[in-house]
Amino acid sequence: MHIKGGTIILNSELALKLFDGFSIRRWNDKIRPVNLLEMDRSGHKMMIAYFLGKIEEKEGKQIDWEAIIYGGLFDLLKKVVLSDIKEPVHRKIKEQYPKEFAELNKWVVDEYEDIIQNKDLLDKFYNYIEGKGDFDDLSYRILRAAHKYSTYREFKIIKNINCDTPEIRKIEKDLNSDIKEFLDLKGMQLLITKQKLYELIVKIEQLRYQIRWGQTPRIPKTAVLGHSMLVASLSFLFTKDITSSQSRIYNNFFGGLFHDLPEAVTRDIISPVKTATKNLPEVVKEVEMEFLNEELYPLMKDYIEKEIRYFTEDEFDNKIKVDGKIKKVDKIEPEYESEKFSPIDGKLIRTADLISAYLEAHQSIKFGIKSPHLKTGKENIYDKIIARENQYDLNLKTFLEGL
Repeated sequence: MHIKGGTIILNSELALKLFDGFSIRRWNDKIRPVNLLEMDRSGHKMMIAYFLGKIEEKEGKQIDWEAIIYGGLFDLLKKVVLSDIKEPVHRKIKEQYPKEFAELNKWVVDEYEDIIQNKDLLDKFYNYIEGKGDFDDLSYRILRAAHKYSTYREFKIIKNINCDTPEIRKIEKDLNSDIKEFLDLKGMQLLITKQKLYELIVKIEQLRYQIRWGQTPRIPKTAVLGHSMLVASLSFLFTKDITSSQSRIYNNFFGGLFHDLPEAVTRDIISPVKTATKNLPEVVKEVEMEFLNEELYPLMKDYIEKEIRYFTEDEFDNKIKVDGKIKKVDKIEPEYESEKFSPIDGKLIRTADLISAYLEAHQSIKFGIKSPHLKTGKENIYDKIIARENQYDLNLKTFLEGL
């Protein structure tokens, strides 16, 4: 699939490769009370990076948000190919066998050569995973801090259910040592000392336990947290192809990432239930807002709460801000692309949301799950996607036929 005349091609092969993140299990050699999947961890990591970055930005620091987004996307793509190589093994190869490590990175990029059809994107991917990383670069440090802390949160999930062995103690010691490198970041200080930001991250973490399509078996099962990361990634790739507006790119990625945030306090309500009565969708929205006001927003700083509300309220509408007031628009015109207007393509995020749901149904059916829920759901989602084809001049039918 591509945007006609565009430069970044989001084809079905790349979308399917991203979807493979739902099949990469983490901590495979440990007892896990729940499935810990790479896609969920990537979503959690990028949410943590958002909060760390916003706090530093409030302190007057300059944040390269596009670099953070690219880094999160490339980390996911690399992990999909390398699967579950243990971090200590990966680190030893990097430190003790630099030549083999460089060749391994080249092999990873080579695996995507026929999938990522845009040379600029492929070059950025290679430069990112080949690079050693600049620890003086704040944006890089924010992404790495989020990476380490999201791993640490996973470890806390499995720690008590595994035996207190020397290996478990060493893992915890190494993770604490890694995190210590980032304690100059104010957000990391708040997390380690378990302030409100910590409570917020733990609350958001619940999205990884909320399985989508709860009325039918699926392969692979997907949670709301991973779904949010996939929607954000697709939204980002779409947006890069239609604009160079940094504000639009930023809003569309994080708008996609946080579009289901209310479900952290309300759980995932399946579509048939949401539409069971004429007024139920509006009722659900009102109830979600009550829970958010009571349980989630009090954990956020005012400037973060304001932006999260912008992302999550009327999340599938195109919006801009004019004189501080939110205005819904049919499309984002060129004169509204600057940061001053804070443009967000909610309709584009909705398209990415539908594509993610379609992939969930399509892949399960492909793996042999033939439930009526999946068959009907896939057909309904297909029709909704095709109906949106002209909104951004997307070749959606070609994309769906390529799956």
